[in-house]
Amino acid sequence: MGELNVSLVAVDRKIWSGTASMVVAKTLEGEIGILPQHEPVLALLADSPVRITTTEGRVITAAVHGGFFSVDSDNVAILAEAAELGGEIDVERAQLALDRARATGADTPDEMAAIARAETRLKVALAEQHKEHAAGGR
Repeated sequence: MGELNVSLVAVDRKIWSGTASMVVAKTLEGEIGILPQHEPVLALLADSPVRITTTEGRVITAAVHGGFFSVDSDNVAILAEAAELGGEIDVERAQLALDRARATGADTPDEMAAIARAETRLKVALAEQHKEHAAGGR
């Protein structure tokens, strides 16, 4: 089948790069799955998890906050305003951040964005924690 060359970059650092068999991201138009030989795409990213399935079968999950998603000739570039791999996020701190954001309210666009970012970080952190527990239980 082929493979994708994927690069996930945040404003301040390179997060991950390598070969993948599939990438799933959420754009402002909805969720999109990319396989090798996909048509070119350029889209704005929503605050959401990005899942990269490597050619070895590992799933890399990152919390992505804004930015661009580009696909061209089996090259996938995820250019995020901010991003963190699931293993970099502390679950307890992510939960506290979400609780604080919700307590502040959702009256303004900035407050709603803060809640969305906190929810994304917690979702990715919990998914990573679940993955680690499942791997340890085998």
